[in-house]
Amino acid sequence: MATTLELVLLYLVAAVLGVVACRSLKLPPTLGYLVVGVIIGPNALALAKDNAGVKYLAEFGVVFLMFVIGLEFNLPKLRSMRKLVFGLGFTQVALTMLGTLAGHAVLALAYERLTGRPWQMSWQGAVVLGSAMAMSSTAILVKLMAERLELDSEHGKQVLGVLLFQDLAVVPLLVLIPSLGQDGGDMAWALMLALVKAAALLTLLLVGGQRVMRWWLTLVARRKSEELFMLNLLLVTLGLAWLTEHAGLSLALGAFVAGMLVAETEYKHQVETDIRPFHDVLLGLFFITIGMKLDWRPVMAQWPLVLLLTLVPVLAKAALVAALSRLFGAAPGTALRTGLYLAQAGEFGFVLLTLGADRGLLAPQWMSPVLASMVLSMLATPFIVMWSDRIVMRLSSSDWLLQSVQLTQIAKRAIRTEKHVIICGYGRSGQNLARMLDTQGIPYMALDLDPDRVRQAAAAGQSVVFGDAARAQSLMAAGLARANAVVVSYPNTASALKILRLVREHAPSVPVIVRTLDDADLETLRAAGATEVVPEAIEGSLMLASHALALVGVPMRKVIRLTRDARDARYGLLRGYFHGADDDTAEELSQARLATVTLPPAAACLGHSLGELALHAVGVAVVSVRLASGSVTQTDEQHVLAAGDTLVLSGLPEALALAEEKLLRA
Repeated sequence: MATTLELVLLYLVAAVLGVVACRSLKLPPTLGYLVVGVIIGPNALALAKDNAGVKYLAEFGVVFLMFVIGLEFNLPKLRSMRKLVFGLGFTQVALTMLGTLAGHAVLALAYERLTGRPWQMSWQGAVVLGSAMAMSSTAILVKLMAERLELDSEHGKQVLGVLLFQDLAVVPLLVLIPSLGQDGGDMAWALMLALVKAAALLTLLLVGGQRVMRWWLTLVARRKSEELFMLNLLLVTLGLAWLTEHAGLSLALGAFVAGMLVAETEYKHQVETDIRPFHDVLLGLFFITIGMKLDWRPVMAQWPLVLLLTLVPVLAKAALVAALSRLFGAAPGTALRTGLYLAQAGEFGFVLLTLGADRGLLAPQWMSPVLASMVLSMLATPFIVMWSDRIVMRLSSSDWLLQSVQLTQIAKRAIRTEKHVIICGYGRSGQNLARMLDTQGIPYMALDLDPDRVRQAAAAGQSVVFGDAARAQSLMAAGLARANAVVVSYPNTASALKILRLVREHAPSVPVIVRTLDDADLETLRAAGATEVVPEAIEGSLMLASHALALVGVPMRKVIRLTRDARDARYGLLRGYFHGADDDTAEELSQARLATVTLPPAAACLGHSLGELALHAVGVAVVSVRLASGSVTQTDEQHVLAAGDTLVLSGLPEALALAEEKLLRA
């Protein structure tokens, strides 16, 4: 018999392999955990069997999941989204559970009349099944919407509001489900007692707990020990989980309360960073144990039932959410997208289903088909989201019309604009850039997905419209073909790569400047066609260094020179400047400047390398080369010149004239 340590090692190896496979296929890691659980479980390869120690360890994953959910809940956030959370979210969960109960009653009656045998699921089991079906996958949807830049869209806000209520609804459901195992009056008494305990404990903790938590975390933080802070965090989380469990409630409820208490302190963001590794690893173990419960043999034998349990809930849930979203005032296209996104099962569905099965509320023969259907619905989610635009276009002509109106509005604003700058994202950086462009009389067109920001900025007379810069239609409507430059003003590498790909496809000669947090993705962005990448970390360090040097007595003239030299070494396009009509003073004629030379098809230098041309012999350096395709390459002596290449040269005016003559000679 394998020891607990051997089982944990087996789980970890399986988890690593599953996550690597899912990452390679661009699928959520949760699915990898579930699949490897099926493979190593007692119903497949039988490499691992149920072990009390590992099972208890996996339950900590749910504890930390609830703790992280608690961190997200604070009164200002709930108040700002109350219509979506407590309106749309509450209605969706309640009607899903009621619909499951009604469907269960109809099926039970029909089955008994047709076969004369009793239906094999109690109404308590239907409640468990309905609560599991009401949940959607927060982890999968938030990740997918973040990658698609949809978190601030109208349907993104609706999806997040419903997900927030689903997460919040888990708390009373964790109290309700264990009470359903009692009989008659005992069940009512157990439920009432559990609710009283929960209300008393929550009131006690939330009324005075916030003040105590802030005082305690401040006391620990003053010791300036990361180890002590981490140990205290684990103590608080597991301690409150233990307290609620011994009060007859659940571990997860205590962890949720702990998260809510920490969320009201100034240590929330530090705690989120520290707890994330425990949350991810232990939750992975939990999903592996869930996968181990899936028996593939009855699934294969009952594949029509599994297919039915997958399709009917997904379609019914999508239709219900879309109808409710429409009822709450959403446009048809937004309502359809919200329904499609929330149609699948979720992580908490597994938690509630397992809790119901452990309490004997759900017959064992239902577990494998239901688990299989939930896994299949989660597997289908990335594809449903990917195809959501096509589905909505087919089902809602008004959505196509709204998108057309949106693009028309963008095009209308940009139609008379040329040689302008397209600003992708109109946050603080985008707005500062727009102000600087205004001072120089340079036109711009900004695209942003925050409707409130767009409305306020447009009302102030600024050239900003609602649109997704990562979509080709929006960029083309903003006048990409006539633009002088594109600036990605928000630090999102995935979105920047999409924009770079679109610019290279539709306007390869337009330069693109990309903002990043650091230089980790610098080479990736350059290879994708970025003309320049501006990392915040480097700019911040330069400003920090310049202030420090000035404060310790270094002359300001020298500080400015050192900072300029550091920038020149980092940014190729700052090594000098491009010549203008007002740059002909005696001092400026003696300084190095930049010049661009585009090679014509008849140039004699074509087919020769930069090293062979030896431009340095005339006092000129090649700063960068923009290929005809639009991508920018670093200077390389082995680079062979081709027609359409644009060379950025640095040197004195006379030397630049000689180099240009040499390059353009036929």
